[in-house]
Amino acid sequence: MKFLLRRVGFYLFTAWAAITLNFFIPRMLPGDPVQSLINKYQGRLSTDAINSLRVLFGLNTHTSLWQDYLSYWGNLFHGDFGISFTYFPTPVADVIAQSLPWTLMLVGISTIVGFVLGTLAGVGLGWRRGTWMDGLLPVANFFSAIPYFWLGLIAIAIFGVAIPLFPASGGYDGGLEPSFSWDFIGSALYHAALPALTIVISSVAGWILSMRNMMVTVSSEDYVTVAQAKGLPERRVMFGYAARNAVLPSISGFALSLGFIVGGTLVTEMVFSYPGIGYVLFQAIGSKDYPLMQGVFLIITLSVLVANMAADFVYAFLDPRTRQEG
Repeated sequence: MKFLLRRVGFYLFTAWAAITLNFFIPRMLPGDPVQSLINKYQGRLSTDAINSLRVLFGLNTHTSLWQDYLSYWGNLFHGDFGISFTYFPTPVADVIAQSLPWTLMLVGISTIVGFVLGTLAGVGLGWRRGTWMDGLLPVANFFSAIPYFWLGLIAIAIFGVAIPLFPASGGYDGGLEPSFSWDFIGSALYHAALPALTIVISSVAGWILSMRNMMVTVSSEDYVTVAQAKGLPERRVMFGYAARNAVLPSISGFALSLGFIVGGTLVTEMVFSYPGIGYVLFQAIGSKDYPLMQGVFLIITLSVLVANMAADFVYAFLDPRTRQEG
């Protein structure tokens, strides 16, 4: 219990520090987002509205930075992230609510599938090292070194242009409206197939290499040798003794991957023009959209913290030594 309380206290402090940085860093960036918004409308907004817009977006120069900071915390507790400059006058919460499901569907499913397939393949390669299966290692090395977006560009060139099997951009057909109809769901899956394939291929290779190396190390431990000497079935020794301990380092990496699911693969979503939260963040940075940047960063930060805290609890469950050291 003491271990769990210490970890929860650590993550609460980290959340406070992250939210504080989330408030100050966007305000240190050069540029005037209100003036950018006025320029965007090219004369359709009067310059007399500048002060009103500053008050509306929480950029009133008559208040101190400390007062703005306290107001920011008060708005967070009320679930108010402000109004987006980029999608004016849409609230930030609505923008995030519209883009988040796209990222969760694409990156979330791809990350989980990549981890499961890569871990299982790594277990097999590490347990049966020295066989013909080792010939797959150079291929895994090659794909693990390729960034998502570069693999995505190749996929678009081959399967989107040369052999047009999949759409090269967008999240669904332009003539459809988001709904739970079979036509929309089928169109969304069809558009997500190509970017999901690039993420799975690249992530699977990395998990294969890390899990294979850990299996090679763990297979020579005494407890594995003793389990084999007892005459236990090979599958039980491989999964119950070797793989259970070899997977521990991968849990932390997988937790980070789950946390960054919410952030999405920014460049991949840009390459495929996919309507996820990563692409929204890119637009917010370009428009100096403080409220939207803060809202997206907050969601990403909390997701990473929750994922890491869950990984700590799972790690402690799988490895009792962690609880004793805590």
